[in-house]
Amino acid sequence: MPSTFFGLNIGASALSAFQASVNTTANNISNVQTEGYTRQTTTLESNQALRITAKYGSMGTGVSATKITQERDLYYDTKYWNNNSSLGLYERKLYYLDQIQGFFEDNDVQTGFASIFANMFNSLDTLKTNSSDESVRNQFINQAQILCTYFNSLSTSLSGLQSDVNEEIKSQIQNVNSIAEKVALLNKEINNIEVRGGYANELRDERAKLIDELSGIVSVETIETEVQNSNGANLGGTNYTVVINGQVLVDGNEYRTLECVSQNYQNNQNDVEGLYSVVWEDTGMAFAANTTSASGSLKGLFQLRDGNNETALSGTVTNVTTSSITLTPPSGVDISTLDIAEKGQLTISNKTYNYKSWSAEVDKNGEIVSFQFDLVDELDEAFIYSGVLESKAVTCGKAESGMGVPYYQSQINEFLRNFMKLFNDYEKCGVDLDNNPMGGFFVAQNATGTTYEFNGWMSDIDGNFLMTDQENPYYTIYSSGSPRNSATDTYYQLTASNVAVNAKSITNPRYFATASDVTNGTDQYDIIEKLQKLQKDVNIFRGDDASSFLETLLSDVSVDTEKAQIFQKTYSNLEISIGNQRMSVSGVDEDEEALSLIKFQNAYNLASKVISVMSQMYDKLINETGV
Repeated sequence: MPSTFFGLNIGASALSAFQASVNTTANNISNVQTEGYTRQTTTLESNQALRITAKYGSMGTGVSATKITQERDLYYDTKYWNNNSSLGLYERKLYYLDQIQGFFEDNDVQTGFASIFANMFNSLDTLKTNSSDESVRNQFINQAQILCTYFNSLSTSLSGLQSDVNEEIKSQIQNVNSIAEKVALLNKEINNIEVRGGYANELRDERAKLIDELSGIVSVETIETEVQNSNGANLGGTNYTVVINGQVLVDGNEYRTLECVSQNYQNNQNDVEGLYSVVWEDTGMAFAANTTSASGSLKGLFQLRDGNNETALSGTVTNVTTSSITLTPPSGVDISTLDIAEKGQLTISNKTYNYKSWSAEVDKNGEIVSFQFDLVDELDEAFIYSGVLESKAVTCGKAESGMGVPYYQSQINEFLRNFMKLFNDYEKCGVDLDNNPMGGFFVAQNATGTTYEFNGWMSDIDGNFLMTDQENPYYTIYSSGSPRNSATDTYYQLTASNVAVNAKSITNPRYFATASDVTNGTDQYDIIEKLQKLQKDVNIFRGDDASSFLETLLSDVSVDTEKAQIFQKTYSNLEISIGNQRMSVSGVDEDEEALSLIKFQNAYNLASKVISVMSQMYDKLINETGV
């Protein structure tokens, strides 16, 4: 049988429960503008009924506030994280693609390729009728040097951008490590509270904010499971796991860190030195930053830094020795498109082999038929005899998706090699004003001061390909060596970073061929007529003429930039939409909280009324009843 004051206890339980509800609502209202705050609710449950022997059976004992929990929906969280990763990817791409597009501009503010190229050919046309005038010659040579300087500057700008992206990758990795450490620490603190029956709502909010931030950098997935004993009973805590790009970053109180390691090799010929590889610090295994399933700003940065539009050299292993690997490339590979690094890596069956130099055999059509790579570390003879590498697919460098800095560097180099080769070939068929044989007008000058004049690679006056040794069916070229060796003096050495006008022509304007023969007079200009055709009458780059080079390259970057703009805008709009859906569950609505406040106030008032009524009843019972 319940006690005499049983009703008073019931009313007191209601006062306590609704007081907790009012306090929770007040906390929500006070955090209405707090970023990352999740709306909290008080869960009310009826107390266990009192079983009595009276005919009416059990009697209710009031209400209790059992817990204060967050209102979150994992479905909307997951949608937000996935969208935020895609948004981060295209935001970073757009930021840097805008800069790349700016490098190619040609307008009133910035003089670009089209203007400089046209000025050079205008000077060449003037030289046509004044071929013996040294001042006119000097004007053309200066314009040609301005063209070279333009490409030198363009390459420097692209390399600088690649360095900037590389440093941002390092910064992003440090941010990921910092977030991982904080999440692991929060996991521990949350469990310390919740195994004792509490709810660490504020700490969970802090953890969720970190996951939001992480999702902008990489693809994120979270898994939270109850900690149970061997009998399957819940021990009160949870195990919270964070997976990025399909790999575990945080597992409960433990976390892993990523490390940036400077590469001692290059993926592409024009890559800057010291590009970072990202590996897991505990295993040394590569981090999957640019896979198909990955996303986030980190993937965008890797695509911009390493993206070569998946055009890395590939082929099939045809021969293996202890010190070298030979491969046969697909047809159509020639010097103009060659973008492999002088020192780099080969990948065969997911295993890498470092090489220190390479050589290639070229047929009389100018096509490369085989490559031999000289390895840094010798292979074991038993491994070679096992035949594991024979006929296997091999990739030189990495075939990275996206049109990044390496892609544009490669495209510029291809144009320069095609154009400069034809220009030099015509020049080499002529003589200077002193009737001396003309060498290459455009040369390559590397950082060590070595000059390449491409004497082992030329054509005749009609553009037919020639090699210095016409007796051999194949011609071997090398990635490095003495520039006096024709086997290394090839257009592979020519890039946008080192193209220049021959120093002889700069110091002596007479050293430039305008005619194939000046014995009948120095005003001959048959070579100039052939050179003029290179402006618009000859296909130089991707099936178009030289003057259209900028338009062709701009179409690439413009399409890529427009694509990034469209996706960035799309995912920005989706972020708003998903954010609204997310906030409809976890956000604080001022009107809703105001109604809750009134609702709990009324309930509290009613509970107070119960206490008041019970007080009057007890007063009557105690003071006015009895003898």
